[in-house]
Amino acid sequence: MNIRFAVNGREVSVETDAETRLLDVLREDLHLTGTKEGCGEGECGACTVLLDGLPVNSCLIPAPQVEGREVLTIEGLADGHRLHPLQAAFVEQGAVQCGFCTPGFVLSAYALLRSNSAPTDEEILTALEGNLCRCTGYGKIVSAVRTAAERMRESP
Repeated sequence: MNIRFAVNGREVSVETDAETRLLDVLREDLHLTGTKEGCGEGECGACTVLLDGLPVNSCLIPAPQVEGREVLTIEGLADGHRLHPLQAAFVEQGAVQCGFCTPGFVLSAYALLRSNSAPTDEEILTALEGNLCRCTGYGKIVSAVRTAAERMRESP
C-alpha cells in the first residue's frame, strides 16, 4: 500500500504494508535515524515523534495511520545547522549524555512549550513522563527545558 503524509514539512509517499510501524518507515524508508527504537513497547519514549503536533510513540503507530497527517521528527526541529533553542539548551545544560533518549525528550518538551510557554518544573516533568533516561537523571533535562522556555519567550 502507498501512504502519503508530511514529514518535517515535506510531503512524502512511501510504499509499505499494513503492519509496518511508523518508526520503521522513518528509519528505514526515509533514513530519519534520529528517532530511536528503545523498548519497542511504548514505554521508554526513545521513538517519540510529534503526530499532528502531539507526542506519540512511533513504535506503536501502524504506518497507514499517518496517511494525510503531519509528522515532526528531531531532524525537522533544527533550522539547517542552527539548533532549535531546545536542542541548544540540552547541549549547554549537559542534559545529553549518550544521546539515545534525547530526541524523544526534546520533542516532548517542544510539544509542551508550544502550548505552555512558561511551564513549572512539575508541568515539565509531567510532559516528559513517557520518556526514560538511564544516564543523566532528570534535573539537567528539566533545567534545559526551563532555559529554552525562557529564551523562546524572549525571542519569539
